This record gives sequence, structure tokens and C-alpha cells, in this order.
Amino acid sequence: MADLKLVGLCGSLRQASTNRLLMLEAVRRFGDAEFTEGDVRLPLYDGDIENDAGIPEVVQTLSDQIAAADAVIVVTPEYNKGISGVLKNALDWVSRTKGTPWANKPVALMSATAGRSGGERTQNMARLCLTPFRPLLITGPEVMVAATSQQWDDDGRLTNELSAKALDELMRTLRGYAEAHRIG
Repeated sequence: MADLKLVGLCGSLRQASTNRLLMLEAVRRFGDAEFTEGDVRLPLYDGDIENDAGIPEVVQTLSDQIAAADAVIVVTPEYNKGISGVLKNALDWVSRTKGTPWANKPVALMSATAGRSGGERTQNMARLCLTPFRPLLITGPEVMVAATSQQWDDDGRLTNELSAKALDELMRTLRGYAEAHRIG
């Protein structure tokens, strides 16, 4: 069997983001897969852009990557008790593309935040934002890395045992769904 195709969306643009570290840790724990990080550096959604020039190429590429993936990992920081504008903008743009790239797609959601809750509110908001697209949202275990700046070693590996255990289980579950719903 050829490798599974895995796409990751990180709602933080910073290269040193602990959400990016969490996404990459999830990819390692997912196992063998062809991984692509989706580019969420998109123009702000504007209906005039869509009407005048059509869907930007970078948006269509992201939509095509999601459509072709066997599974998607969505990692989001918590900004002011919600998802980042970057992630919301990406979801809004992809919703404007033809087809239904998210439909029946296994999706694992996780977060890393500076606060003590680890992103509970951002995950609730992200679930609400994803629901209209009809993905197969994996409901648990929830992976919420709190006090995130203290949870990584110098090699960018997750050190918190409880979070690591939950992440392992979430990735096993995501992989199982991906294999069962395989596209190609």
C-alpha cells in the first residue's frame, strides 16, 4: 500500500510557533505518510477578489491538497478565546472553492497555548467552523498542550507525558480512519 497523504494546517504563522512543533510532533507520531504543510498565508477573504480575479491560485492549491489528502491535522493557537484569524481566513477561502474538499475527510484537531486550559475554547470554535464542511472530526482524545513554552525539549519534541500519550492515541485513531476512508 502506498503511503497515506497527510496535510497539516497550522493556525500560527510564526516559524517558531509551538503549534507548528505540535503539528510536526503529530506527523512523527502518525507514522509513514507523505506530509504536506498547507500554506495558510492567503490574502484576506474578499468577495470582490473572488468576483474579479477568481479563486487565488494559492487558495486552490490548499483546497486541492485537502481534497487529495487521506487525513488532515488542524493545529490552532488560542487568540482572545478563539481561533486565529489566519485559520478562519483559510477555512473561509477554501469554502469558496469548487467541490467539497473537507467532506468525509478524517480531521484531527489540536492546540497549544500559553494558558492553563491548552486551548479548550479555540478547539470548540474550530469544531464549529469546520462542521459545515462535513469532515470526519475525530472527537478524542482531545490534545490541548497548556503552558506550551515549557513542554518541548531542545529538539522540538513534546516532553509532557500526558499530552504525548493523548497525541499518540489521537494519531492512531486518525490513521485508522485514514486507512478506512482512503482516497487512492
